[in-house]
Amino acid sequence: MNRQIMEIIAAWPRWVWYFLRDHLKQVSSHTLGWMSIILCHFAAIPTLLAVLLGQSDRLPPVDLMIFIWSALVTMFFKALIEKNVLYISTICMGFVAQTFIMSLILFK
Repeated sequence: MNRQIMEIIAAWPRWVWYFLRDHLKQVSSHTLGWMSIILCHFAAIPTLLAVLLGQSDRLPPVDLMIFIWSALVTMFFKALIEKNVLYISTICMGFVAQTFIMSLILFK
């Protein structure tokens, strides 16, 4: 049993390499852009949820939130210029979700 586990662990880097080699070339720039929007929105969510659930009393740093929201607003205007509906809807849904969570914290 332990030998099988060690073989799986030893083979893991090779599996990752094969996956990246075979599938990374199929990822488009639009997919990476959409993933960057999602990751920007999720940057502050763990801290906001910890404050909301009472696990922490420290909000995310203001400068972090300003930079994230500035980047998202910039991406939003870029999407408006390009008329990219997926980006526009994703950014809007993220803004609504973050605003909703912040309002729950504020009016708690």
